[in-house]
Amino acid sequence: MSAVDCVYTVEGSGPALFMVHGIGSRRVTWAGLTEHLRNHFTCISYDLRGHGDSPVPDTPYTLDDMVEDLEALRANLGIERAHVIGHSLGGMIGPAYARAHPDRVLSVGLLSTAAGRTEEDRGKLQAVKSAMVENGIEQTLGTLVARWYTDEFIAARPEMIEARIKQVVDTPPDVFLSVFDIYAETEMAPWLHEIDVPCLVLTGELDGGCNPRLNRFIADTLPDSELVILDGLKHSILIEANDRVAPHVRDFLARAG
Repeated sequence: MSAVDCVYTVEGSGPALFMVHGIGSRRVTWAGLTEHLRNHFTCISYDLRGHGDSPVPDTPYTLDDMVEDLEALRANLGIERAHVIGHSLGGMIGPAYARAHPDRVLSVGLLSTAAGRTEEDRGKLQAVKSAMVENGIEQTLGTLVARWYTDEFIAARPEMIEARIKQVVDTPPDVFLSVFDIYAETEMAPWLHEIDVPCLVLTGELDGGCNPRLNRFIADTLPDSELVILDGLKHSILIEANDRVAPHVRDFLARAG
């Protein structure tokens, strides 16, 4: 499948930073972090194919499709080399992009992502997929929201939860299931050692699917990495705690640049 021209937003000035969101999300997910980074970096967030304002080609999609969409965006903007940071599925697209186009990448940020999954880990993902197929994506969202946010945040910011649910519901079901498949079936373990740029590995202490165990594995497998575990947080760290994520990302990027 050929690359699509993803819709993007550019803010700030300085070295380029591509920001890659996760399943059923949107580029606005990066708005909070961008506020912390825009004085030092040119922050480029974009909607993945099938999401938000970007084109919706026929499914299924592959990880390679996502990588080539990012490469098309880089070429379109005329950027020689950039930092790449991704969350969840985006945390797989970033290193996969660095592997495919090593001469274009300054550093990679892998936020709330997974590698080195056990059979039990994979089984849990398949159970979620089965529930979505059998009962509908919207009907399964309660389970997902509880994995994404802490109880305190759900109680304190119901409007943020509603906005996230709307993003998922507004994503075509075949797109959501296709990118969920990419996230569930991608195993980076065999090739992470090939990524030889500086990498930041960061996750929440209470993230069930992208837990500290898997992130320690990622950090140990990458040749040049640093690991940050944020205590008390689940999966949606960019929405719930961008102010806690930002200092680690900013300091890492300053060193990696």
